[in-house]
Amino acid sequence: RAAGDGGPAWVEAAAAERVFTPSNALVGLRLKLRCTPGDGAQRYGPPREVESSGPVEAGPGACTFDSRHLYTKKVCGEGSIRAVSYNILADTYAQTEFSRTVLYPYCAPYALELDYRQNLLKKELAGYSADLICLQEVDKSVFVDSLAPALDAFGLEGLFRIKEKQHEGLATFYRRDKFSLLSQHDIAFSEALLSDPLHKELCDKLAEYPLVQEKVLQRSSVLQVSVLQSTTDPSRKICVANTHLYWHPKGGNIRLIQIAVALSHIKHVACDLYPSIPIIFCGDFNSTPSSGTYSFINSGGIAEDHEDWVSNGEEERCNMPLSHSFKLLSACGEPAYTNYVGGFHGCLDYIFIDKNALEVEQVIPLPSHEEVTTHQALPSVSHPSDHIALICDLKWK
Repeated sequence: RAAGDGGPAWVEAAAAERVFTPSNALVGLRLKLRCTPGDGAQRYGPPREVESSGPVEAGPGACTFDSRHLYTKKVCGEGSIRAVSYNILADTYAQTEFSRTVLYPYCAPYALELDYRQNLLKKELAGYSADLICLQEVDKSVFVDSLAPALDAFGLEGLFRIKEKQHEGLATFYRRDKFSLLSQHDIAFSEALLSDPLHKELCDKLAEYPLVQEKVLQRSSVLQVSVLQSTTDPSRKICVANTHLYWHPKGGNIRLIQIAVALSHIKHVACDLYPSIPIIFCGDFNSTPSSGTYSFINSGGIAEDHEDWVSNGEEERCNMPLSHSFKLLSACGEPAYTNYVGGFHGCLDYIFIDKNALEVEQVIPLPSHEEVTTHQALPSVSHPSDHIALICDLKWK
């Protein structure tokens, strides 16, 4: 809307796409959407209008994900699954004084604000044309008011699991015309460890190390597990797991116990409840490729003398051998980093797949180092999180 001689006048802007992206020429102007309902018989109802609450603001220009969108213009074909795993940085953590001054001092304050990051995030996720999206650090309000309705418009159904004691949690989205939801099997690690007979042996073992046990039980980490069925081939079912493990750099021993609980629970779902269905296990594992947790997931076992059992010093040592029976592979390999902040960069996020049943068709390249560091580190005006999304196309073997 521009002010003319006789007061403001509306000028029509044509838009052929589902999503209208205002050009720079419209910065500072208001937008109005007019919608006229109609049917095939050319009968029309009265038009409805809605006006934007504020003027169009300048966008970020080139974004870190623009070049990635070139690989994901279309939804992938039948028999293939495009999976995304992404820690989207909860508003709860982005907007603190500590974040603004210590964690992300290089990021323009307006780019840390929720509305700004939400718009970038929706643009980023919509452009991936994914079949499965596993997100971590999702604020409850962001899921309900922003992500679920936006991704719903692109054909994705969302499931949310809050972390107890916190305002953020996990979200799993799946493409409605490719999958239907059969069942959900979410758990909180601490609760499952104490109450589920599945983990009794581990729980008894942990009781021998009261300091570590207390730490494990204090954590509010959760695991989201959904069983999906292909809409075109009902014999194809898949178990999709999503988690965010304990973050502390010295918490390797805690993460090992969390991942042991996770894999036992997933085994119960994918081997006992639904015999031999393939699994896709996404998340922010807060573990680099050199960690005990990564090695345990990859190799199927961890020795009781592994150095991660003393990751927080002698007094919190807890030695136990662990094993699992899955054959898992990191679909996106071991990128140099998936998290890039001022004081740290490393690979913490993975999409693990069942290598007996699934194979990797393509991995969507991560942004170049140059793109990631254009504004020093992440998040930035052109990237909404301190993590980078992992994206790969998988196919059934």
